[in-house]
Order: sequence, then structure tokens, then C-alpha cells
Amino acid sequence: MEYNLADLYEAIADTVPDNVALASGDVHHSYADLDKRANRLAHYLQSCGIGAGDHIGLHLFNGHEFVEAILAIFKIRAVGINVNYRFVGPEVRYMIDNADLKGLITQRRFLPVINEAMQGLDPLSALIVIEDGADGVADQESIEYETAMSQGSEERDFGPRSGDDLYIVYTGGTTGMPKGVMWRHEDLFFTGLQGGSPGGDPVESPEQLIEQVKEGWYTVSMLPCAPFIHGSAQWTQWICHLTGGKLVLQHGPSFDAKRILSLVSEEELSTLSLVGDAMAIPLVEELRAGDYDMSNLAVIASAGAILSASIQAELEELLPDVMIINSFGTSESGDLGRAAEDEDSHEGRPSFYMGDDVTVLDEEGKAIEPGSGDIGLVARSGRLPLGYYKDPVKTAERFKEFNGKRWVVPGDFATIEEDGRITFLGRGSKCINTGGEKVFPEEVEEALKAHTDIIDALVVAVPDPRFGSKVAAVFNTRDNAQLSLDEVKQHCRKHIAGYKIPRQITITETVSRMPSGKPDYPWAEKIARDQASA
Repeated sequence: MEYNLADLYEAIADTVPDNVALASGDVHHSYADLDKRANRLAHYLQSCGIGAGDHIGLHLFNGHEFVEAILAIFKIRAVGINVNYRFVGPEVRYMIDNADLKGLITQRRFLPVINEAMQGLDPLSALIVIEDGADGVADQESIEYETAMSQGSEERDFGPRSGDDLYIVYTGGTTGMPKGVMWRHEDLFFTGLQGGSPGGDPVESPEQLIEQVKEGWYTVSMLPCAPFIHGSAQWTQWICHLTGGKLVLQHGPSFDAKRILSLVSEEELSTLSLVGDAMAIPLVEELRAGDYDMSNLAVIASAGAILSASIQAELEELLPDVMIINSFGTSESGDLGRAAEDEDSHEGRPSFYMGDDVTVLDEEGKAIEPGSGDIGLVARSGRLPLGYYKDPVKTAERFKEFNGKRWVVPGDFATIEEDGRITFLGRGSKCINTGGEKVFPEEVEEALKAHTDIIDALVVAVPDPRFGSKVAAVFNTRDNAQLSLDEVKQHCRKHIAGYKIPRQITITETVSRMPSGKPDYPWAEKIARDQASA
């Protein structure tokens, strides 16, 4: 057996066929049932001429259909492509073209967007539509999801697969059009999926993984709060299923803190996976307002965006028996490490205990001297993605070779502490140059969110005639509390240097973040620049 995700799932389904694999709304599938439904869909896709290496778009809300579809796609050695359900026609057209989609699975409500995106293009080999109460009609031949499912055999009669099969996750970061990060299944298994042993040493063989499942080493039930258009949610799915555990989904289009907290008790959830403050803050607010049974919950894990120290402290206060794991990683790097305790933080920024393959490099590819205070870029070697799909230029920018070793350099600035911990400073692309001083927005955002009245904040640059740029903050407050610029400055002086303190503030009802939970800096920049020019 190879480290192929479809192979591993099938072996686990044979080992624990009656375990609940998936709970999504009213749908509950055992491992055997999910396997059979995936087989049916896989055979239908094959009947459409789709096979190894072909790309199928997944333009879906969270639900059982996404899980069934990604497994079906891997069974025939095809590649699932996450397509953001908030995209408009031109953006979907970009995805169809850039990702070379041969098929697409979408919701009926999105058919007008698909029709616009497909104008002038050859029809897809398969357009599968999930009924959601909408009445859209496709311009090309399509088939309803359950009808497609019924036309395929549930037999598992597929050919051999490989650990070299591709897993592509499209990631957009905070700016620009998405890029497809190409992982081999085997590399992703060890770098992004915790090697089949969450919190422990990776397995040494696929057979050991199956033995762990058979012996019930892990009894997890996990809920990814992020949408499946985000890599961290997909990886939570696979981490869960590789333990033989139950994956629980909040079915539908949007994050609902109240519903998620209710599912902790209803589905006996042991683990919540979220993306930074964007999801942690509503959970904190709802925990304070409501009465929820959290006795089943053991772990809250944040990945894809750093959890602020102030928000983590609130979670720990509200849930003293729950382990809060603040992880750091990207779609290009996989899991890089987890945050140290609060007392080990560096000027309010979290420090991370990283793996042996992770360090901070200077411009020449040399490791930063621990304790020197020098700043460089976080880098990882070892098992890495192959690069970006159809983008050799960006691949060369992000994946570099130094001294005969290949590294991924996601673009995060950091320094190495004397004891080897790595302190994350921020993304260089959003660094603010004010009078020659460099300010990382994340550090200022952390300081702002330490204020008891501030819920969430984004920090951006606005033009300044004297300093070139000045620091501007856009934030929302509890009970719409009104804070003056002087009050904000006085608070921030306790946490950060004077040149980093916001010189302009805008209070809004909400702070916009992308569906993935990542900061929507273009939104914040528009608001701040509009105010600056008013």
C-alpha cells in the first residue's frame, strides 16, 4: 500500500466500516456508506471520460457532497480543485482556465455565475449540480448530483494508485488571483496531515496507520469551522478520517458560531479547527452570551492564521479544560509549528516551536543567528510541494535552492530567539514603511486587540506627506464603544514602539475577512484611504 489518500481511506473503511465517518446536517454516513457513495460518483465521472490527472472543480458550500466528491475524485486518480463560492463570473472563468477544469460540481444557485464564466468556452465534460432550493438553469448539459450518484456502481474496482498522485489546493493569500499549490499525496500526508498521528510521531508505514485505527488509538470527532475552499479545512477532513474518527460539518454557506457550539454537545465533538481570530472572536462572544455544554470538547486548534494572544487568553478563560493549539503554517509549507506559552512571547508577537526542517533565512539563504535580533524569512526544507500549477515564475519566487537544498519561503518575516524559538513578525507584502521605519501590521493588530473594547482590527498604510505612509487602523468594538484616537494611542504605547502606533483610526460595525478567515486588507485599505482623503 502507498501513501495515497484514496488507498488509505479504503483500507480504513474496511477496518472500521461501521464507524461514523461524516455528520453533516441530517446526513450521517458510516465509513462503509461514504466509501460506496464515493465509488458511485467516481464511476459516473469515469463514464464522462474523466480519469487520472484530470481536474474537477468543487464549487461548493461545506456539506457531505464535498467530502464524497473529493474522495471520488481521488479514487480515479483525478484532482479536485477548490473554487471559491464567492467568486463572480470573471473570477470563476479564471479558475476554469487556470486550473484546466474538465468537470465541475456546483450548487444550483451558482449556475448564473457558471453560465457567465463559460461564455465562449467549450462545454465541460461533466457539470454536476447540487439542489439547494434555487431555480438556476445551466446553459450546457448538466446532471443533478443524486442522479449522477445513482448512475454509478458502488463496486470498488479501480486500478492501482500512487503516492505521487497530485493534491492541488488553490490559495489566494490576501491579494491577487489564486495559485494552485501542487502536493504529492505522500508529501502532504507527512507535511500537512500530521503523518497519520495527530500530536504524535508520524507513522512509519501505511500498515502501521491501519493498525492504529484498528486498535482505536484515536477517538476524535472534528469540526472544521472554515469552508472547504480553504486548505486548512480540507486537511482537517483528512486528518480526521485518517484516524477513523467522525468528521462533523456545519452544513451551509456561512460560519455560524451558535450552531457550531451547539454541535459540540449534539455530535460529541472533541476538536474544533478554526482559522485565527476571524472565527475565534464570534465563538468567544457567543460563549459569553449563551449557555453551552462544552464537556466533550478537548481541543481548539487554529491554523491558517495566527490566533491573537488576547483572544487565546479569552478562550482559555472561558474553556479552562480545553487545550488551545495555535499553529502556524501555509498552503505552501504545511504545518510549521505551534505557539509557545504566553510568557514566552516576543513583544506581544507569538513565538513558535518549529520542526527540524524549519528555520529563518537571510537574503543569501543563510540561517539567522539565534538571539541576534536579525530579521529574515521563514523557510522550510524536506517534503515540499512541487510548485504552483502552470506558474514557473511564481514557483521560482517561492521555492528556492540554497547550498544544494530546496526550500519553500512563504514570505513571512521572523527572527530566531536565543533558545531557537521563531518569532513571527508579519508578511513583507503588507509591511508599512513610515519615515524609513518598517511596521508589520500584525504586530499593531495584536496590540489593538489587547484593548478590552476592541473586537477585531486590521492595520494598513495610507499616504502621508511627511512620512510617505502612516499607520491606519480599522476596527470594531464591543457594544459599538466609541474610542478616540488619543485613547487608542495611549493603549498602544503599552505594547508597541511609538512609530508603530496608529495615526488614524476608523471604527466600523464589523471587520471584513475573507471566507477563509484571512484578513481582507483591500477592504480595510479602501476605508482608511477614503477617510484620509475626506
